[in-house]
Amino acid sequence: MKVHFISIGGSVMHQLAIALKLKGYEVSGTDDEIFEPAETNLKKKGLFPAKIGWQPELIIKDIDAIILGMHAKADNPELIKAKELGLKIYSFPEYIYQESKNKTRVVVGGSHGKTTTTSMIMHVLKECHQQFDYLVGARLEGFDQSVNITNAPVIICEGDEYPASAIEKKPKFHFLFPHIAILTGIAWDHINVFPTFDFYLEQFIIFINKIEKNGILIYNETDMVLKELVEKNKRADIRYQPYQIPKHSIINGQTTVTIDDATGVLKVFGNHNLLNLHAAYFACKELGIDAKQFVESIANFTGAAKRLELMAHNAETNVYRDFAHAPSKVKATIDAVKQQYPSRKLLAVLELHTFSSLNEEFMKEYNGAMDKADEAVVFYSNHALELKRMPALPKEKVIAGFNKKNLLVMNDKNELRQWMQHQSYSNANLLLMSSGNYDGLDMIDFAKHITKS
Repeated sequence: MKVHFISIGGSVMHQLAIALKLKGYEVSGTDDEIFEPAETNLKKKGLFPAKIGWQPELIIKDIDAIILGMHAKADNPELIKAKELGLKIYSFPEYIYQESKNKTRVVVGGSHGKTTTTSMIMHVLKECHQQFDYLVGARLEGFDQSVNITNAPVIICEGDEYPASAIEKKPKFHFLFPHIAILTGIAWDHINVFPTFDFYLEQFIIFINKIEKNGILIYNETDMVLKELVEKNKRADIRYQPYQIPKHSIINGQTTVTIDDATGVLKVFGNHNLLNLHAAYFACKELGIDAKQFVESIANFTGAAKRLELMAHNAETNVYRDFAHAPSKVKATIDAVKQQYPSRKLLAVLELHTFSSLNEEFMKEYNGAMDKADEAVVFYSNHALELKRMPALPKEKVIAGFNKKNLLVMNDKNELRQWMQHQSYSNANLLLMSSGNYDGLDMIDFAKHITKS
């Protein structure tokens, strides 16, 4: 197979390119900008483009597949040339399906928890020495890549509801056709893509209808929106498996879980992680893993990168970072840390960085999201607003939206740094939530500094 990537520098695009080269395919690709870690990863595998920029002369008739990334626009000269030559053009998920037509496909969808649930399934299957391919949206300990394509009989995919490519606007998870499907919950986000809640809901109904005949839908019955959607759109030709928070206990900051008759101590915590774990169990059960094997395997799961990741700690302070930015994710993450350590003060810093989270009209969706934090800061940089070509976001609108007493709102990274430096971290946890980088602040160094004994 000869495959060419238009926009090879993307976070998952370059991982797929590497996976296909390892499989023995002839792989090429271009991009108009490539950043780390993609640059180093591509160079190591001999896949870094000879020059930066679009090169339509590389698009020739004998290419078997063009894989089009989200970064490439509809007027991309390579895409135009590929269309002129009548080449097969795939979005990322369309191509994943082409490579997995003969596999058992497990797809994890939902507004939150997708990465962690997918990672949990991958971790357990690896611990149980099962062969599988995968697609996941974060770095996971024990896995060299976030995408792997081999001749394994099973593939585990994180199913994204956002558009597949510049020319294919349908959600990515509509192209994967699962045999085993998971829906973790529904919470409206990304209003630039889904302008109304009803339109957002419709994408999940379509996903349910894409499940292969005789397949199974594993769904979070504690999410009332999802539960109602599933019950209103029942299919007679698939099975349904609801899940909830499994039986567990928390003693001295340590969570013990029981699945059927198997009990084990976990390294992850929080109700949202317990829900993710229960969903992962039912998926693994479909793949032949029993409760005892599952609990023994999940016991040493430490989480995916930036998902309640422990950055640094000492005897009386933990510093966590989390990708949380959507209102439901922020609330779940804060609640989890407070529930795990009820006697410790919780300092929570949230960076607004996505299009939705920087939108004045969306602020009301954050009402109550940070209530459990003892000290709460919302930070957003004017630079992020400028890059997204968005209007100024007044601080008073943020304060009104979150509706939390004594909430601090900051725009200046130096102000945020000073505030953090002047806090007491004795018998306290610091939670850093962002999909950005706090306008360049080195939070890893800060975490190490405050926990240094």
